[in-house]
Amino acid sequence: MRLENRTLGEMVVGETAELRRLITTDDLYVFAAASGNYNPMHLPHEDGNGDGQVEGVAPGMFVASLISAVLGTKLPGPGTLYRAQSLEFHDRAHAGEELVTTVTVLEKTPEGLVTLSTEVRRPVDGALVLTGVARVEAPRLKFAKDGVEVPGLVVQRHRHFEDLLAKARPLPALATAVVAPEEPNSLGGAILAARETIITPILIGDAQKIRAVAAEMDADVSAFEIIDEPSHAKAAVIGCDLVRSGRAGAVMKGHLHTDDLLKPMLDKEHGLRVGRRFTHVFVMDVPGVAHPLLVTDAAINIAPDLPTKVDIVQNAIDLALSIGIETPRVGVLSAVETVNPAIPSSVDAALLSKMADRGQITGGLVDGPLAMDNAVDIAAARTKGIRSEVAGRANVLVVPGLDAGNMLAKQLAYISHAEGAGLVLGARVPVILNSRSDSSMSRLASCAVAALHHARTGSAKP
Repeated sequence: MRLENRTLGEMVVGETAELRRLITTDDLYVFAAASGNYNPMHLPHEDGNGDGQVEGVAPGMFVASLISAVLGTKLPGPGTLYRAQSLEFHDRAHAGEELVTTVTVLEKTPEGLVTLSTEVRRPVDGALVLTGVARVEAPRLKFAKDGVEVPGLVVQRHRHFEDLLAKARPLPALATAVVAPEEPNSLGGAILAARETIITPILIGDAQKIRAVAAEMDADVSAFEIIDEPSHAKAAVIGCDLVRSGRAGAVMKGHLHTDDLLKPMLDKEHGLRVGRRFTHVFVMDVPGVAHPLLVTDAAINIAPDLPTKVDIVQNAIDLALSIGIETPRVGVLSAVETVNPAIPSSVDAALLSKMADRGQITGGLVDGPLAMDNAVDIAAARTKGIRSEVAGRANVLVVPGLDAGNMLAKQLAYISHAEGAGLVLGARVPVILNSRSDSSMSRLASCAVAALHHARTGSAKP
C-alpha cells in the first residue's frame, strides 16, 4: 500500500478526498473486541432490543472512525493529528452496506491547524449517515512511501458451521441413536442438537447414569426415549438394531470407546455395512478460509491401501456434495507434488487421480500427488508450475494415513483455531463421532452434517 500526504503548504481550501468501505460482519466483531463495546445491537445474529429481529447496526464510533481513516491516509494524510471532531448522526449503517466517507478542506491557519467538513453517505441511495467538522494539526513534512502494511487479522468465528446449521434446521429432525451418553459432554451435545431441532435423540445406556448427568446439568430429558442398557457393547448393538428397523437415521457416539461403537456395525450379518469401507471425515471450519475444509481419514483407517483410499475419496466427495460444495476438489496429499516410487503415498495419489479421470471415482475433481502448500495455496501451486482445477483450491484433503490426518486436523484446531465436525461414512447411516474435547459447536455441527448427508442420500440399502 502506498501512503502520501498533503502538507500544510500543499493543501488548498475546497480540496476533497474520499474513501469507500464495505462494512462486513467481521468489522463489527473486530470493533467490539477492540473497543470492549459488546452491545448486542451491534453484534451480528443478536436481537439487541428484544423485538425478535436481528439489528446488526454498525456502531456510531465505527462509522466515525472511517473519517479518521481518510484524514490519516489521504487528506491531509500521514502525520496528521486530531485536535477536535464534531459528529451528528442522521441514519444507521449495517453490515453489508457500502459507505463513502468524504472530507473537504474549509480553512487552514499559519499555525498548522486545518478545519475540514466531514461526511459519511450510503451511495446506493445517497442517504446521509454522518456529518461533522474536524480540526487537525496538519503535517509540515512530506511523507511518501510504498509498502506500508499492518498485520492481518483473522476473526475466530465459524461462519461455515453457522451456514450448515442454517441449512439443517428446516429439515425434519433426524432420529438418532445416541449410544452411552453418560457424561455431560456427550449428553449435552445431543440435548443441544435436539433444541436446535436437528436431531431427535434416542438415548441408549445406563438410564440411572443418564438421568443423574441430566440432573447435574439441570437439563430435562423427560421428552426423550431412554433405553436402559448398562453394557456399552450391548448398547451399541441396540443402536444398530434401531437403524436396521428404520427407527433411527443416524448413530451418535457417547461416552464409550470408538471400537466398541463400531464393532457391531462391522458385523457381516447383523451390522450396517453397505459395501464400502468405513472411513472418517473431519469437516473443518478454519477461520480465514473461504470454504469448509474436509480432512480424511483421520480416525479409522491407520495405513490404508489403495482400495481403501478409493473409498476414502468417494465417501468424502459424497459428503462434500451433501453439505453444499458444488464442486468437490480433492487434493491427495504427499510430501511431494511429483510421483516418487520411494514415497508410496505419491504413487497412490497419482493412481487415485487417474482413477477419477477414468470414472472409477465420481462426483468431484481429484488431483495428486500434491504437497500441503500447493494443495491449498494458489500462489504456491503456480510457483511449482502446477496448473489444475484442484491445485491451490482443494476443499477436500486426503492424507496418506491416520497419523498424518490426525496431526493435520489437530494442527488446524489448536494452531489455526478451527472447529471440526466428525462423521464416519460407509455405513447405512451417518455415524456422528465426537471426541471428549469437542466444543458444543463441534458437536452441533456434526449433527448438522449428519442431517444434511442423510437428507441427500437417505438410508443406504444393505
